[in-house]
Amino acid sequence: MAMASWSMGMCSYEKTRVFQVLCRKRDRERNRDNYPYKVVEITPPPRSLGIRCFPSNLQCGESVTIEGQTYTISAVTHRYQLRKGKYEPSEKRLDVLSTGRYILNLYLENLLEQS
Repeated sequence: MAMASWSMGMCSYEKTRVFQVLCRKRDRERNRDNYPYKVVEITPPPRSLGIRCFPSNLQCGESVTIEGQTYTISAVTHRYQLRKGKYEPSEKRLDVLSTGRYILNLYLENLLEQS
């Protein structure tokens, strides 16, 4: 935790910032199977769930737990950027849905196919 404090005349002001690193370089060296992913819940409106570390072999349909909530992976996206004539990884993204919403979507798609 970083803490800054200073005084201005008669009163003092204290500011506290909390930094949380979810995927530290040191941890990645020990366990090379975990990589940082940008996680987005795609239920309208989309909202970011932050950057989280997960194994590199995630697939659609798998369940992940983030902050006590269970989500099902809807899409895994790896983006690359051309730099100096080579394509380099620039972003890994997980599109997730709450598990209840994912099951409901599967049920509705099945009903649509049957009709």
